[in-house]
Amino acid sequence: MARPAVRLRPCAVLGTWGGFRPVLPDSTQDPGRVTRVLLCAGKVYYDLDAHRKASDSADTAIVRGERLYPFPEDELAAELARFPATADVRWVQEEPANQGAWSFLAPRLHRPAGRPVDRVSRPEAPAPAVGSARRHALEQQALVASAFR
Repeated sequence: MARPAVRLRPCAVLGTWGGFRPVLPDSTQDPGRVTRVLLCAGKVYYDLDAHRKASDSADTAIVRGERLYPFPEDELAAELARFPATADVRWVQEEPANQGAWSFLAPRLHRPAGRPVDRVSRPEAPAPAVGSARRHALEQQALVASAFR
């Protein structure tokens, strides 16, 4: 992410004590009204957040993992415990299903989530990129929209 569309504040990633936080909570939504929790890492967060704001999805929380290894089970469990047990939990990644963090996270997410976790990603592919900026943009829009369905 060479030039993020959103300016980052160091305080967003650092705790009040100044240390790194492996899980960044979503403090923008009322936890009691959340019906969908999107877990993600990296720049896909900004696309998800822009879609949430544009569609006024007050029922969706977006939780960012800033450190995936070692897996932050306790921190993630504490964040997910804020939301109703009936809320859907989904891992969203830009990469195809057979790439990215999903293969590492899939066996680890069930315990802290306390429920099944679905994956939202591009379909399996032999290459990480489609080779066309236009096609990538269309796939990215479809990926983000499917995370909110």
